[in-house]
Amino acid sequence: MSTTGRRGSVKQSANGSWFFIIDVPSRDLDANGKVKRKQTRRRGFKTRREAQAELTRTLGTLGTLTYVAPQNQTLAEFLTTTWLPAIEHTIKPLTFQAYRRMLRRHIIERAIGGMKLQQVDGPALNIHYALLLAGDGTYEALGATTVRNIATILHRAFRDAMRWQAVSRNPVEASDPPRPSVSPEMNTWTAGQLHTFLEVARDHRHAAAWWILGTTGMRRGEALGLRWSDIDLEKQQVKVQRALLTGEGGKMWSSPKTKAGKRVVSIDTETVALLRSHKARQNEEKLALGAGYVDDDLVTAQEDGQSVSPTRITEQFGRIFRRAGLPHIRLHDLRHTYATLALEAGINPKVVQEALGHSHVSVTLGIYSHVDQKMQASAAALLAAMRKAASEVAT
Repeated sequence: MSTTGRRGSVKQSANGSWFFIIDVPSRDLDANGKVKRKQTRRRGFKTRREAQAELTRTLGTLGTLTYVAPQNQTLAEFLTTTWLPAIEHTIKPLTFQAYRRMLRRHIIERAIGGMKLQQVDGPALNIHYALLLAGDGTYEALGATTVRNIATILHRAFRDAMRWQAVSRNPVEASDPPRPSVSPEMNTWTAGQLHTFLEVARDHRHAAAWWILGTTGMRRGEALGLRWSDIDLEKQQVKVQRALLTGEGGKMWSSPKTKAGKRVVSIDTETVALLRSHKARQNEEKLALGAGYVDDDLVTAQEDGQSVSPTRITEQFGRIFRRAGLPHIRLHDLRHTYATLALEAGINPKVVQEALGHSHVSVTLGIYSHVDQKMQASAAALLAAMRKAASEVAT
């Protein structure tokens, strides 16, 4: 039979099973410059009807240019030798390292990595998701959010595999990755507790980092990436242009992922005063060490001028707030504290959004919905009071 010029035939093997032969696209040319004829076979059908049905389907994919030639490449081979090298230059270094690390440990080294790329389907992925969630003697159980992130990475990998005609469909779309049941718990300090922390941290070597984190809502890496050239003490402004991050290759500098992440943040007069004092102490260290000082213009630096490890900053944060007798929060919760206090103080959510570097105000209000609800309740009470006052005037 033939469809749109393609030829194929069904035959029976000596063992009684059925197979078909079909002409498939070829890019090879003969000595005369003509396209060589290329055929492929599909074996193992129990009946002639099954073989004929698959032949008809395959001829249809050839007609619509969706045919994918059978391959023996495994999922692990595709990810390691094809996909990861192809995308490395398209994403940020730290993101690439995260992709490679997660895929190696949770896909490539596992049984599913040994499956043929073209045989991975929705049910196989669902079984793997369950294994990741359960864990075993070798691998620890993963949370739903992490497993879903792995599924997201695989979705992109299979999407590219489709573009490169290595597979005919994206199996992740037929799978059911777990949905995180709850958002990570957010703990914040009151204005009084934040004030206590900043006062206790005032004499710390890295006081500038603590004050910037507590009064601007910056992320840890952003605060550690600040240079003095990013700060205008006269205008009381700080430019957020990069972040100090850690990955498999050690420390690295990363620019903001979004346009909104690159921003200008205002600082108060007390923070300005602390920064001036901090800079004076740092200049003394620079003079004392002379040529031994590594002058990278960093606001938060070690005694010799080199950058401070984000992990070290987190550890020091814990020691400071425990010494101050404050409730336990994560370092990242300083950012949440800033946002919560700003919104509760009645600062326009758009201003808070821009300070945090969120792409849209809806993102800010979505994260801090508990504050938004308080704001709505206050607004409703205020409007009710206004209506009551107006009615009393009218009468």
